[in-house]
Amino acid sequence: MSRLPGDDAKGGGAPPVLRYDGCRLAPVRHLPVREVPVALTVNGIALATLIASPHDQHFLVAGFLRMQGLIRSAADLLTLSVCDDLGSASVRIRGDVPDRITPTITSGCGAGISFHVPASGGRQVQHPSAGPSVSPESLFSAMDALARASEAYRGSGGIHSAGAWDGERLLLFAEDIGRHNTIDRIAGQALLGGIDLAGRILVSSGRVSSEMAAKAGSLGISVIASRTSPTDLAVRICGELGITLVGYVRGRRFNVYTHPTRIAATAAERIPGVTGVILAGGSSGRMRSDKALLPYQGGRFIEAIHRRMAELFDEVIVSTGETARYDFLPCRRVTDLYPGMGALGGIHAALRASESEKIFVVACDMPHLAPDLIRHLCSLIDEVDVVVPEGEGGIEPLHAVYRKGVLPAVEDALRNGQCRVVSFFDRVRILRVSLAEVERFDPCLRAFRNINTPEEYYRFRDGE
Repeated sequence: MSRLPGDDAKGGGAPPVLRYDGCRLAPVRHLPVREVPVALTVNGIALATLIASPHDQHFLVAGFLRMQGLIRSAADLLTLSVCDDLGSASVRIRGDVPDRITPTITSGCGAGISFHVPASGGRQVQHPSAGPSVSPESLFSAMDALARASEAYRGSGGIHSAGAWDGERLLLFAEDIGRHNTIDRIAGQALLGGIDLAGRILVSSGRVSSEMAAKAGSLGISVIASRTSPTDLAVRICGELGITLVGYVRGRRFNVYTHPTRIAATAAERIPGVTGVILAGGSSGRMRSDKALLPYQGGRFIEAIHRRMAELFDEVIVSTGETARYDFLPCRRVTDLYPGMGALGGIHAALRASESEKIFVVACDMPHLAPDLIRHLCSLIDEVDVVVPEGEGGIEPLHAVYRKGVLPAVEDALRNGQCRVVSFFDRVRILRVSLAEVERFDPCLRAFRNINTPEEYYRFRDGE
């Protein structure tokens, strides 16, 4: 049997790479990515052997020591020397190296090692609104800039890259065979260059792992964006640390896994003359907890609804019996003037408080707002007092448009102890939008989906 090229080791050098082109195997020029061991000695103690790419290893070493908590500033590095020929790095730092440290092999290419894989517990938590808002265009630009800087990544494959983006340009760039090494390199560059990474965006070509997420948190990173997906533990850590985690930034799309409030999507023109109202604070008896505060898309249900409402309306109001419960929302909160009268009491309070003549009302457990449907409903209010859509089970008065002119009829109903939303409908002009018309804008009727029990919540959440 004939031998393939490269079977005979006597010729020396790397064997050719064979590529299958759909018909046959043919040799191609393709140099494998280099990796080298770097024996790291700190204060005379053999600390670790780092497996990494061979360039700019002083950044890697400095960042590794920073991420392990052995140094905090460039002043803590007394000396740092790297010998490429011997594959070694010798460092002297202020203070002592801990006597007992247990190595941990981290995930990803490059046989990463750590003595302290950061966890979310005990770290400073960023408020989800901390750091500048990030537009989708900025994320796309950051990923494009990373790709342009990644010549080695495009040329030979197998090299991971990462960068720190300030909204307009890459402040720092690093590449390595190990995903985690790229973060250490970024940390080292920032340390030695005196660059504060707080509030910056970390862009990465590789999967975001738990140690990458935790290291980014320790650097004050507000947003992590990757061309691929994160691990489930990375999602949990980013959620706990207040970091916005974005994955699959490809083409003109991406996924947001945690804290989406930082992503400032370009809004279409807002609906004029209408105030958006979120009804919150009901008893939630079957759920046994406040539905508005249930976890959803890295935040809470009511945050997701507020974010969409703010894109549609100049003014958004939360109508509730307990305003302090929702003080994390950046909008006005109004208290029911007829306590204990349910949704109708909330609609009344919102109508009284609204700066607009008309309001669009939605319940706090309806996160799947359909903007085109809402715009259509609001466009029909001019000649009537209430515009209410039909769903599969009948009309949906908690996804409807109301005019201030209904206030006398609403107040009469409330004074007579009538708390059903439809109790005053026979005294005002009502326009019912048919189910067929609604389905033109929302074919699956997702806008009317809500949850009432823990079982429905888990099915709803897991089905997203």
